[in-house]
Amino acid sequence: MIIIKTPEEIQLMRKAGEILAKCHQEIAKMIKPGLTTMVINDFAERFIQEQGAEQVVKGFKGYPFATCTSVNDVIAHGFPNEEPLQNGDIVKVDIVCRYNGWCADSCRTYPVGTISPEAERLIQVTKECLLLGIEKAVAGNRMGDVMHVVQKHAEGAGFSVVRDLVGHGIGRSMHEEPTFPHVGKPGRGVRLQEGMVFTIEPMINAGKHEMFIELDGWTARTYDGSLSAQFEHTVAITKDGPLVITDGIF
Repeated sequence: MIIIKTPEEIQLMRKAGEILAKCHQEIAKMIKPGLTTMVINDFAERFIQEQGAEQVVKGFKGYPFATCTSVNDVIAHGFPNEEPLQNGDIVKVDIVCRYNGWCADSCRTYPVGTISPEAERLIQVTKECLLLGIEKAVAGNRMGDVMHVVQKHAEGAGFSVVRDLVGHGIGRSMHEEPTFPHVGKPGRGVRLQEGMVFTIEPMINAGKHEMFIELDGWTARTYDGSLSAQFEHTVAITKDGPLVITDGIF
């Protein structure tokens, strides 16, 4: 069942989104070769707590960390560790927090030092996919309308869209209905209506879309070893159009 939020509840969710945006802004200042993803994780957990919010990821189905930090060919759900980031890496940092009972979820891909032209283009196209999807997130459209523009833009640039990891509704819980891949056909899928809140989080690979999960049960990698990028916003459907709850993460 899709849980419809009132305008007042959406405003409450915006506070969680503001905390995440500020957290990403601070992480952006930190990113450099030699930094470890564990340092990023510990900073994000501490920052969220200092804002009077709580991290949501640690403990979810046994996940052991407060963030997902996914480097290069890791698509998502990468474990933070003590391995220093290298010049030319790209790292996805996915964070969820809850404030006064309401959640927000966001991810940003960060370049580390000087990255390759291919990596720069992948990051730019992935960001564009997210923004194009948000433009279609209006009442009366269907989810397929949103995801079709994501898929069309990514594939038109010669990249591929991950199918096996999905976007989702969000509210008092991190994961609510609906769930959906970031590919689709116009006129298909759930019809969007005012009060829906969900993530748009395209995961775009430089190579093929196939992936696999490592033995830890979480870390998702591209099957062909190609780079992967992701940007994610929490988006509400309002009478005035899409409202980006997590505005300001990039």
